[in-house]
Amino acid sequence: MKQYSAPQTRALLPYPALVDTLAQTVQDYAEGLIRCPERLSVPAPDGTGLLMSMPTASRDLLVTKILTICPENAGTDRPTIQGVVTCADARTGTFLFSLDGPTVTMRRTSAISMLGIRLLARGPVRHVLMIGTGAQAIAHADALAALYPHATVAVRGRSPERTEAFCRQHSTPSFPLIPEDAHDGPFDVVLTLTSSTAILYDAPADPKCLVIGVGAYRPEMIEVGPNIVQNSLLYVDDPIGAPTEAGDLIQAGVNWQDVSPLAAAFGNPPPTSKPVFFKSVGCAAWDLAACRVVAAHQ
Repeated sequence: MKQYSAPQTRALLPYPALVDTLAQTVQDYAEGLIRCPERLSVPAPDGTGLLMSMPTASRDLLVTKILTICPENAGTDRPTIQGVVTCADARTGTFLFSLDGPTVTMRRTSAISMLGIRLLARGPVRHVLMIGTGAQAIAHADALAALYPHATVAVRGRSPERTEAFCRQHSTPSFPLIPEDAHDGPFDVVLTLTSSTAILYDAPADPKCLVIGVGAYRPEMIEVGPNIVQNSLLYVDDPIGAPTEAGDLIQAGVNWQDVSPLAAAFGNPPPTSKPVFFKSVGCAAWDLAACRVVAAHQ
């Protein structure tokens, strides 16, 4: 079985191919062609470590992501989150390769956001706001540079100093990132990319601006306020996981009958007169999509 490092995994998952493959995988998942049971979390006895296992199966591939989360590694040379994604042939059971788990998570999560933009954005993507300066902000900056190279991307962090440092570190000559200015806007897309437990964005819902919530993956977390959630058409990437994970929607008290899966937007885009909020919570099936990209070139 081939084993790919984090840099190799990144190179094997170019955004154009990953987003295209996710488009098909999202539809397969909605049609019941992919089995994706609830993830299993096992805490270590007498410790803070956590083992997580996320299996998924389709007609072509059998995929499992295994992660370890060790908060005590913070401040050391060991990462807090480590893991692998293993991929086997569904017909023969032969293990084909393994990918770096955290890299797959970053790439497929930002790619789902890009698919959301493809399906739900109200027009050309020229002006984007990213809220956050962590790992997901890095991944989304990479994805935007690959797929929307002519867009202007403003960044809002916890402090001006952190924002400026992020922009300096992750800008390229062909794709500069700029700290958000008080007079910036209007935006075509707003991306919230943090693990906040306090509202970060609650501007009036605007039909011309697609808001995508990527963080707030637990009920107690929230990034996007109820002013937007309650006045927008609502989409989620995973309608099974969202009711227990999508903090923005849970805290806004939404009626889940009014929340549509992203798959519903294929061939049926939302009306341009209505604001749209897309909430991404993640799903092991998206790891399978990443493996499909790699397997197609083995």
